[in-house]
Amino acid sequence: MAIEYDTADIVILSAIFAATIAYFTKGSLWGKPKDLFADLAHSNGAARAGKTRDFVKKMAESERNAIFFYGSQTGTAEDYASRLAKEGHARFGLKTIVADIEDYDFENLDTFPSDHLAFFVLATYGEGEPTDNAVEFYEFISGDEPQFSEGASADDKPLQNLKYVTFGLGNNTYEHYNAIVRRVDGFLSKLGAQRFGTAGEGDDGAGTMEEDFLAWKEEMWQVVCKEMNLEEREAVYEPVFKIVEDDSLSPDSDTVYLGEPNKNHLEGKSKGPYNSHNPYIAPISKSTELFSVKDRNCLHMEIDIAGSGLNYTTGDHIAIWPTNSGKETDRLLNVLGLIDKRHSVIQVNALDSTSKVPFPSPTTYDAVIRYHVEINGLVSRQFVASLAPFAPSDAAKAELQRLGGDKDAFSEEVSSRYLNLAQLLEKLAPGQTWAGIPFSLIIEGLNHIQPRYYSISSSSFVHKDKVAVTAVVESIRLPGSKHILKGVTTNYLLALKNKQHGDPNPDPHGLTYDITGPRNKYDGIHVPVHIRHSNFKLPSNPEKPIIMIGPGTGVAPFRAFVQERAAHAAKGEKVGKTLLFFGCRHSSEDFLYKDEWKEFGETLGDSFELITAFSREGPKKVYVQHRLQEHATEVDQLLKAGAYIYVCGDAAHMARDVTATFGKIISEKRGLTEAQGEEIVKRMRSANQYQEDVWS
Repeated sequence: MAIEYDTADIVILSAIFAATIAYFTKGSLWGKPKDLFADLAHSNGAARAGKTRDFVKKMAESERNAIFFYGSQTGTAEDYASRLAKEGHARFGLKTIVADIEDYDFENLDTFPSDHLAFFVLATYGEGEPTDNAVEFYEFISGDEPQFSEGASADDKPLQNLKYVTFGLGNNTYEHYNAIVRRVDGFLSKLGAQRFGTAGEGDDGAGTMEEDFLAWKEEMWQVVCKEMNLEEREAVYEPVFKIVEDDSLSPDSDTVYLGEPNKNHLEGKSKGPYNSHNPYIAPISKSTELFSVKDRNCLHMEIDIAGSGLNYTTGDHIAIWPTNSGKETDRLLNVLGLIDKRHSVIQVNALDSTSKVPFPSPTTYDAVIRYHVEINGLVSRQFVASLAPFAPSDAAKAELQRLGGDKDAFSEEVSSRYLNLAQLLEKLAPGQTWAGIPFSLIIEGLNHIQPRYYSISSSSFVHKDKVAVTAVVESIRLPGSKHILKGVTTNYLLALKNKQHGDPNPDPHGLTYDITGPRNKYDGIHVPVHIRHSNFKLPSNPEKPIIMIGPGTGVAPFRAFVQERAAHAAKGEKVGKTLLFFGCRHSSEDFLYKDEWKEFGETLGDSFELITAFSREGPKKVYVQHRLQEHATEVDQLLKAGAYIYVCGDAAHMARDVTATFGKIISEKRGLTEAQGEEIVKRMRSANQYQEDVWS
């Protein structure tokens, strides 16, 4: 008997069929995950280099034979990769492309042409970790058995065609100095790839990063020339960007970017997810001064992230997007002869399809200098040399050539005085303008301004919608220098704090920050931020004992740790011993959160102990490592009970001395050799029982 269907049956069956087709085609015909920022960036003139994640295909389509990958946290590795690419093309005729390493997949690295060259310029971040943009690449290449496109196993040496160059950026004050580039070099070699030249390494801890890079690259280029049969040619400047003044637009035009990071911000429709490409304009709900002296400042700020979709956990970092001061913006615009054209609208376009403009366009000269380039940073010797052809006089040209070619003179006259670009140009040609310097060279030669990261000093368990920041305002007078070195971000925050407290002239030291932001979008005391997650975490079990060492603003995350443990104790939960070593100059001047520690102590009782080191109150200076040694017995007992160690602050001296002190305590109290004590500390690090959040 034939089956009959009524209208309702047909409708239902049709719906089931359609749903089935939809389910099995999801991700191929529909429902593909959308990159929320790809179209946005493209429309802003800041598109990534092409849409494909296949770099081999990208190189073939654009007829390139050298690719320069960078893994960068602060912008320096990106700058080095860009400089190498420009030099490779200008001096040796390589057809180059610069690539953010997170923009591409690496399964087809085994198909890399044998007559091409790959550069890996990689910074090491934190405790031997890859930078945020290099995580995926590192996880792939470090895997036990990376899956390459042609199916060869690691034992088959699948990367035999790959010729590569490496340069690492590290800091010798960290235990895992240049660990990422060393590991990547080892992985590539193990998979059959061939490195050209020595594996270069720069040391920020010794202050020799730039000179390490310059010395390494000259030897590297010699090897590359020999291996690839290249001939050096006279290098001439070829702009990467085309700058055109657009008289049809005014700064008031609603399509002109005046510092907004993307189109949504321009249109006043800021939306998440908020991250390193898209900041949240957060209100500052509270700001206070923590120091009690007039010539130094330390800020406590509370930033409201309610409703933003941002979240953090105790121990994370907050990124603050700074603005260059009006004083330094004016200085550079003036020295470049652009002060009268500062608000002229410019279109900035890449002259090459593989390049990307690092900010949205159209914009203005003022917006580029104020919001997008690192004008306060120390200028590089290589960049100084590149400016010589554009000097306003023969004398200034000769000086640039001398400084660019003499590392000792450059160190003494420029680096040691921390001169930025405008200050140097003013010094070399007083009263003259350097109008001959192409603005494209300024964009190429100065780093893109980067967010600054601060350890969050509040507990997410207690304040899930408020992020606290603790920051000393940097102001350093250098010997032999006429200017005072001012921290870009901390002085910006000080201006915001002054405004919040009703100061009619909130700008510190006459720096005149544009604290209301582009088109007054930051008015009402706002600051652009995003959250970066960290591995610096409390034990999951609050009963575990912890030992914290944090002098100065290194105490910031420990305020959060203690605040969290006090909240657990207030709920009647058992909390393990919480021992904090804190140091500062004077108990009456810079004892951070002095009253709060008492309040936490009342809640935590005997579980909390604060040990202080006031370095300038006695006949000789006393630091946290000295107090640590004085309490060796208690410290060793806690370590035997499974205590976790946390260190935050200066990497170059304090953190090293503290590590050595722990090794000494263990060896003395347990009758071991110093080497055995040091080995136990190393094992604690490996087990994540000894954690550091340090900087230099």
